[in-house]
Amino acid sequence: MEELKSAMEEHMELMADLVQKFSSDLRVGFRPAYDNFMGFIHAVDWKEPWIMGLVGFHAVLVLVTIISRKKTDFQMFLFLLTLAGVYLAETLNKFLGKNWKSFSGQNYFDPSGLFMSILWSGPLLIISMIILINTLVSLCYLIVKWKRAELRHRARAARDKQE
Repeated sequence: MEELKSAMEEHMELMADLVQKFSSDLRVGFRPAYDNFMGFIHAVDWKEPWIMGLVGFHAVLVLVTIISRKKTDFQMFLFLLTLAGVYLAETLNKFLGKNWKSFSGQNYFDPSGLFMSILWSGPLLIISMIILINTLVSLCYLIVKWKRAELRHRARAARDKQE
């Protein structure tokens, strides 16, 4: 019994060391990404009116998406609209990069489009995913409803056949 107890304690110590090493490696691995993200957050002037308007626009779009979740036609229109916004992000980035002095304090629109990807395309893609998941859930519900109706119809047909 003592051998089993000591083997279990040794195994637990080994597992604790592995978890400790894994979490340490994970923190070290994610550190550069975290530092870059925090650098991005601090580099943006969040009090600029157009950035606050953009964040507000995305918040309103999320609310519209959630409120209209039962209206499939409107959701499909919204889905296509958000994907069109993502598609046009590169063109929008070029246009805004040329005209940034008229509405912004600094040029956020680099040629690689990082700013537009994070603050324009990212939220639109998340909204598109919400719409897609909602549509899939609605379709699953519809399939269940259809199958129940089919089973009721078969049961009625079998009962009528017996009579």
